[in-house]
Amino acid sequence: MPERRTVALVTLGCARNEVDSEELAGRLEADGWELVEDAESADVAVVNTCGFVEAAKKDSVDALLEANDLKGHGRTQAVVAVGCMAERYGKELADALPEADGVLGFDDYEDISGRLQTILSGGNVEAHAPRDRRKLLPISPAERQEAGAGIALPGHAPADLPDGLAPASGPRAPLRRRLDGAPVASVKLASGCDRRCSFCAIPSFRGSFISRRPSDVLNETRWLAEQGVKEVMLVSENNTSYGKDLGDIRLLESLLPELAAVDGIERVRVSYLQPAEMRPGLIDVLTGTDKVVPYFDLSFQHSAPGVLRAMRRFGDTDRFLELLDTIRSKAPQAGVRSNFIVGFPGESESDFAELERFLNGARLDAIGVFGYSDEEGTEAATYENKLDEDVVAERLARVSRLAEQLVSQRAEERLGETVEVLVESVDDEDGVVGRGAHQAPETDGQVRLTGGAGLSVGRMVEAKVVGTEGVDLVAEPLDRFEEAAR
Repeated sequence: MPERRTVALVTLGCARNEVDSEELAGRLEADGWELVEDAESADVAVVNTCGFVEAAKKDSVDALLEANDLKGHGRTQAVVAVGCMAERYGKELADALPEADGVLGFDDYEDISGRLQTILSGGNVEAHAPRDRRKLLPISPAERQEAGAGIALPGHAPADLPDGLAPASGPRAPLRRRLDGAPVASVKLASGCDRRCSFCAIPSFRGSFISRRPSDVLNETRWLAEQGVKEVMLVSENNTSYGKDLGDIRLLESLLPELAAVDGIERVRVSYLQPAEMRPGLIDVLTGTDKVVPYFDLSFQHSAPGVLRAMRRFGDTDRFLELLDTIRSKAPQAGVRSNFIVGFPGESESDFAELERFLNGARLDAIGVFGYSDEEGTEAATYENKLDEDVVAERLARVSRLAEQLVSQRAEERLGETVEVLVESVDDEDGVVGRGAHQAPETDGQVRLTGGAGLSVGRMVEAKVVGTEGVDLVAEPLDRFEEAAR
């Protein structure tokens, strides 16, 4: 009988990393590893790191050190770093953090089982050597699909059986293993990014943009529905570019209704949209397709034209407000969120005031704000006219206070609205909690249902908004109102 091998996956960062972790889990389980929830119960703790900004990198290092502290006190024998930080820094991370017994890049994922077994057996696995992944695919998007066959693309793993061996009916199981029983799951739509925002290092370690085949996205969604998933969230670095390397930039518009028609799926959500790439047809599908929620995760980053040009981005306050007006003319209850960078090199007081003007007019449901800091290897890190740290901190605090006020006001505007809530947790302490169509998981607030006794996780409930708690809503199921009326 083979020796029992246990592994725990600790995931940091975004929803894309969560998909990657579930692919790793699928690969490991297929090779006989037993997946456990807690690192202290595992022979190997695999930390899927984030390498986006300094705070995320610090969290990743802390998680690796925390897992390392378990060695010698329980079952844990090895700690391994994977994910974006490991891919971005490789051997540099291994040298700086000898507590990690292995630092593996995306190219190691296909044989993750073998790599972990070698490490667990006391062998040496050479630390990943970073490379600019933008250079692995052709410049022309039309040539990428064929070239991408030999490139590691985490989260793109197709079904684990070739077409000729697939079952005659029912969805093929993807090379993925769910790590929780939540009624919502992310699905990777694409990887990489062709945009060259001056502040962002992601394309260098995630590579150029490449789409997944629609059939793989559909098969994975069908499989997730069989696992009890009610909502799928499509993720990538830039969903508005989906299909451009498949010969059809409007492919997302045709794929969304097919995903919405999958038996068992009640809600399809699209994240990571670029304002400069929004198309009238895509807005129409997002606002007019049953079960596709009118949700717009728009990456504005700023609204002052000069700052946006320095960021290598496009647009301005008035054009962004026009885009929001167009969306709300088609779906008045549409949810909109965005992130912003303040204190970018050269940002003047008038630029900052222009951003405040946009925020005051945008009526956003959720706002993320970050103070600028240099990211190694980015164009912006070479810019002059850097603002003093205290100026950046002051502007960050100022716009954060404004953002908190504005999202609370936007929540109050929803008083009296009917929202469809996906129940995500039921417990004695918090009661019944879920999310409306305008709220993405973990980022946009939640809905607390009053009088929701008897409801279970995974239920879709129509409810009337009766109160607010900051960005969060309080709602009462409509059937309670109907009973009261009778």
